[in-house]
Amino acid sequence: MKHEHIVKQVEPGSIAEELGIEPGDKLISINDNEIEDVFDYHFYVNDEELILLIEKPDGEEWELEIEKDYEEDLGIVFEQGLMDEYRSCRNKCMFCFIDQMPKGMRETLYFKDDDSRLSFLQGNYITLTNMSDHDIDRIVKYHLEPINISFHTTNPELRCKMLHNRFAGEALKKVDKFYEGGIQMNGQIVLCKGINDGEELERSICDLSKYLPNLQSVSVVPVGLTKYRDGLYPLESFTKEDAEKVLDIIEKWQKKIYEEYGTHFIHAGDEWYILAEREVPEEERYDGYLQLENGVGMLRLLKNEFQEAYEALEGDDRELEMSMVTGVLAYDYLAEFIKRLNMKFPNVKVHLYKIINHFFGEKITVAGLITGQDLMAQLKGKELGDCLLLPCNMLRSGEEVLLDDVTLSEIKETLQVEIDIVKSSGQDFIEAIIER
Repeated sequence: MKHEHIVKQVEPGSIAEELGIEPGDKLISINDNEIEDVFDYHFYVNDEELILLIEKPDGEEWELEIEKDYEEDLGIVFEQGLMDEYRSCRNKCMFCFIDQMPKGMRETLYFKDDDSRLSFLQGNYITLTNMSDHDIDRIVKYHLEPINISFHTTNPELRCKMLHNRFAGEALKKVDKFYEGGIQMNGQIVLCKGINDGEELERSICDLSKYLPNLQSVSVVPVGLTKYRDGLYPLESFTKEDAEKVLDIIEKWQKKIYEEYGTHFIHAGDEWYILAEREVPEEERYDGYLQLENGVGMLRLLKNEFQEAYEALEGDDRELEMSMVTGVLAYDYLAEFIKRLNMKFPNVKVHLYKIINHFFGEKITVAGLITGQDLMAQLKGKELGDCLLLPCNMLRSGEEVLLDDVTLSEIKETLQVEIDIVKSSGQDFIEAIIER
């Protein structure tokens, strides 16, 4: 099968622009190698000497000889990021968040990806059930890493049940090939009460620790349950007592593995500490924050960044009034930060509002899943000051739109207030408030 890779844009000042490559051109081959997808492209384009075969829109073929630095990019953006069709997930996981979404949202939110190429490119987690031996051989050959894997359990029969896929248990054997090929991996376990916790969690941690050091880290996060679970597998929320048990297991294994390997390996999502009403671990226990995107260590990092920036501050009597929103999860932390800021800046008033997630259900507590409609409904008539500060993770990446397609302009118009977006660090939090 011939693969056609159409150029979408060429970066200004790049090698591709210099050679006259333009949008609409097709990449046919690199050094006589046909390019199947982005894996092949990233591998072959690294060489210092390249011969590119390009087909122009009129059918004329150009053979371009290139000399460049190793790993220097050509500056080509293709119409399809993967240079191939996206592979969707064939599993019907009992905890799948997409299956728990209401109807009528934008179409892209319902796409379930399970594509190993997105794992390498964007850090997505894959189940291994959608990977061929050819995919695995190429990852090992091209040494594409890290690969992020959704394990959930190492019990093959239980994994088949959790993913609702009779091949899910067998798919775990693919991890051996990555391990033998020296590929770095990260893992995650979505914990479901009474299913893969307790002894099953112990078994999974024990089994996965055998892949050290190539498997660098594994996060354990609680299942997210929305109010839209009609007809889905009956799952329960974790209690404070449950969270304490989960943390006890994880911390026991952290200690054991650290003594043997010098790394903590298994990490609990921040939600467990809040649910158990325990202090989040010190920075050293996060091994360099390998799982931040999974909500592991975000609160510790935020606290440390805030403390460092706070200590460097000279207070004054500036007068400011503004408002800020967050989800239930981080509310107490941010409230404490604001209280401390007021010790140095007594005339800076910040109205902090905890937004309850009525859209997905009150069990969803992260700021990143707050919708525009919940935000506007709960802030209507409240004191907002001169400006409303919103965390950047509430917005779709690179756009001024929330999860339910409500725009910042609509929020601004409805609430009659200026809006500023706050980046995610503790330093940004302070600057957004005192430097308005």
